[in-house]
Amino acid sequence: MEYTPISPFMRPISRAHLQESAGAQAPCPRDPVNKWAVFRALSRAQASFGLRERDLTVLQGLLSFHPEDELVPGTRMIVFPSNRTLCERLNGMAPSTLRRHLAQLVSAGIITRRDSPNGKRYARRDGPDGAAFGFDLAPLLRRAPEIARAADAARKADAQLKRLRETVSLMRRDVAGLAGFGARVHPGLDLWDHLRDRAELIARTLRRKLSLDDLAPLRDELITLLERARQVIDGAETEEMSTSDSQNERHYLNSNIESFDRNPAVENPVSKTPEPEQGRDSEQPVPRIPLHLVTTSCPSLASLYQGAIRHWHQLYDAANQVRTALGIDASVWEDAKRHMGPEQASVVVAAILERFAEIRSPGGYLRTLTAKAAAGQFSCGPMVLALHERHRNGAGSQL
Repeated sequence: MEYTPISPFMRPISRAHLQESAGAQAPCPRDPVNKWAVFRALSRAQASFGLRERDLTVLQGLLSFHPEDELVPGTRMIVFPSNRTLCERLNGMAPSTLRRHLAQLVSAGIITRRDSPNGKRYARRDGPDGAAFGFDLAPLLRRAPEIARAADAARKADAQLKRLRETVSLMRRDVAGLAGFGARVHPGLDLWDHLRDRAELIARTLRRKLSLDDLAPLRDELITLLERARQVIDGAETEEMSTSDSQNERHYLNSNIESFDRNPAVENPVSKTPEPEQGRDSEQPVPRIPLHLVTTSCPSLASLYQGAIRHWHQLYDAANQVRTALGIDASVWEDAKRHMGPEQASVVVAAILERFAEIRSPGGYLRTLTAKAAAGQFSCGPMVLALHERHRNGAGSQL
């Protein structure tokens, strides 16, 4: 009578070995199973069993030593190649790498070790009491139905992921198209800049490998953006949108510019400014506003910048970092620095961060203010004073 050992050679026995022994008593499919069919199914469902490509490569090598294509219930399914022979068949895989992947296949319950008394792998064919020691492929046969179900679930998940990715891609394209169309039929609304910015950002996001959990929020956001764009284009919100953030900002600046120019607290120019950048307007003045007034009016900047902000060049460094988090494109930032100067552009970014929750499109908002600066109709002073009053009074005010 053939005895099936449960203890490994030169290694301590563990609960896993006992579980392997119990698994050997589990019901087995009555019909033969094609070893390559179950291998392909396992390749599809590898994540469910904690396996990787190199693990499957080693399993493929082991299966090649089984003489038949079918795994037949009730027959011996032990293969016994030496590590050297197996490494040669695997195109020269390193022995240490081979041992690691064999251990992973055993741990995943795909194969079982059947160690001989001396640890060698061999088969003894001496009548009815013959025995074989090596790697038992029987678990692969026993778990064939489970592997088939996991492969089917993986195929369905892959198809669902593909459909959702296609849907998000098409919706993103529609958002970009509606942004261009809306800008033609209802020009001047910040919504179109916001839609363009989001469409571009989502396009970059789609270049990565995303899961269902990553794609679902993008789909929900795009549904909202499409609905909003259609409502505005169809006329439901056009009148409400006519008083956009940029118009509010123009009204506020025009009403405060005279008092700002007369305010002695902001008349003293700063003593230290960074060197002008190449491409900056030579006629653009340095902000005539104390730096401490900017930092106290825009405290959110200090929470995101690692370091003190005591000089204008430090404010510039902080704004340069924060503008990326705000979604402000490099081209918009360069235009702002050219027309406003790096110091005033940094002040504007700090102010936008302070009122981030109320500005739908930071990039579009900065683009609007840059156009004003290019026309000589913008100063950051009233913006900072409005934030200063807001913090002092504990009440909100529009930028």
